[in-house]
Amino acid sequence: MKPRNYVEISSREELLPLLEEGALLSHYAFQAIRFDASAARCRYADCLFIGCRIPPEMRAVIGEDCYEIPALPMPFKVFPPKLYAASSLYSGYDPTDERTFESCYDTRVYRHYLATGRTASCIRESLARSLHDHSITNALHELLARYDERRAVAIMGGHSMRRTDPNYLRIACIAKRLTEQGMVMLSGGGPGAMEATHLGAWFAGRSEEELLRAVEELSVAPTFRDEGWLSSAFRTMRRYPRLGDVCSIGIPTWFYGHEPATPFATHIAKYFENSIREDGLLALAKGGVIYTPGSAGTMQEIFQDGAQNHYETFGYASPMIFFDSNYWRSQMPIYPLLKSLLDRGQYRNLLLSITDEVDVVVRQIADFALKG
Repeated sequence: MKPRNYVEISSREELLPLLEEGALLSHYAFQAIRFDASAARCRYADCLFIGCRIPPEMRAVIGEDCYEIPALPMPFKVFPPKLYAASSLYSGYDPTDERTFESCYDTRVYRHYLATGRTASCIRESLARSLHDHSITNALHELLARYDERRAVAIMGGHSMRRTDPNYLRIACIAKRLTEQGMVMLSGGGPGAMEATHLGAWFAGRSEEELLRAVEELSVAPTFRDEGWLSSAFRTMRRYPRLGDVCSIGIPTWFYGHEPATPFATHIAKYFENSIREDGLLALAKGGVIYTPGSAGTMQEIFQDGAQNHYETFGYASPMIFFDSNYWRSQMPIYPLLKSLLDRGQYRNLLLSITDEVDVVVRQIADFALKG
């Protein structure tokens, strides 16, 4: 029999309805909750207390079968109860004053990460990072459980793609139209092609003319190295508020912390460990992956995705769509290689295609989702 999952409680709003006099709370996982004396009116059995503040009054009503993982004092949230958003990741950043980027939450965590080593030698530090990343993974799966898994679609591509590159707008159009068809767009959560993915999702429900104007406005800072890259994104978000309950998920990492995370992603699953982030991103994109021009990182993702599809690691293969045929046939001739290996039987199950047309990409992804 499948074990029963713990009921996860990660806010005071979720907790308060449970606190009835004499109630027995069993099989709950409390995450980053600051309990007060009122919680002592209940009894607790087979519960997890993860990074919680537990007052002395509660100790007598917590059963021996409960388990507590205390919070570790760190300059980052060791047990984030939910995914980051632009408002939390960039807490302390004022778009009207670029200097505030140096003191915002994301920058402080990145500096701590570099100071303690990309590969932490201190067991306390490595434990805290692992606990953080576990919490992010848990929150990520909890969010995606609300959607059909074949509607989780990733766009991969280079962080150096300029906002003035014609492909930037085309990627945004793909993401916009797929979001409007109920897809959840995923990316590595950084600048370039990744930002275009979440910009498009953000504009779901708006006209393509509005999207085009936004891209023109963003082009004042073409790359993340240009002054005003982040502030122009925040200005665009204010000027064109998100319509409806749109969800797009950026999955960046402090391993590449010099690349700022795009604030256009409605949810940001930022990791310390890049290997977990890379594998997880491809594993989650069960609705297919769209490959746009990129370099070494994108190459790595292509072959990792190819292996997952070859072995049908997650039960079935998903589309691998290569967008910009000249790039993938001539500049980075990965598509002909994969097609040749597939034709010779050295790869199996790959659902390969290559195109320059936005309509073709959208149709292929939508058709695959419907097959589920």
